[in-house]
Amino acid sequence: MAMDALKNSFKGFDADNLDISMAGNWPVGIKVIAYLLVFSLVVGAGVYFYITDKEKSLDREVRQESGLKQQVSVKMTQVASLDQLREQMKDVQGRFAELLKQLPTEKEVPGLLEDITEIGHSSGLDIQSIALGAERKNEIFIELPINIQVSGTYHQMGQFVSGVAAIPRIVTLHDYAIKPAGNQLNMTISAKTYRYDDTQ
Repeated sequence: MAMDALKNSFKGFDADNLDISMAGNWPVGIKVIAYLLVFSLVVGAGVYFYITDKEKSLDREVRQESGLKQQVSVKMTQVASLDQLREQMKDVQGRFAELLKQLPTEKEVPGLLEDITEIGHSSGLDIQSIALGAERKNEIFIELPINIQVSGTYHQMGQFVSGVAAIPRIVTLHDYAIKPAGNQLNMTISAKTYRYDDTQ
């Protein structure tokens, strides 16, 4: 009985004269097979493109994984050395604080000029002038030039330069010129000291 029904569903079908424009007149069995084929193709194409898209996404994630592993490795190294970096930071801050102590404050600059004058007198030099020049502002400090004119012997000038270099405050010497003047020598020299610019 089932076989008869199956045969009837294909009755009148001629595979050699298959015309898609006449698909509505095909026997029921052929229509079912055609529907199943089209459905299978649609589902197969959907699954193929869905899986292809997922594979591309997976490939992207796998490629990103190695970069993320490197980032994690770098971060782990940084975390592992964090205590050491903190110690180094404390050390740098301590050194910076020590250097700041060597810079004269605005109130201490007149005292520094007195110290330089005293070093000149104790070296035996005749002080012609010690004058503070115009301040020059840099990024984190202010430069204070001190213009000095003295006269004396080479030995006395050497003592003076050594004495200024030994001042506990930071003082540097620049642009000196020595000229003979009778039995003595005249020296002009620029001393520079610095103070921290706390207005930044």
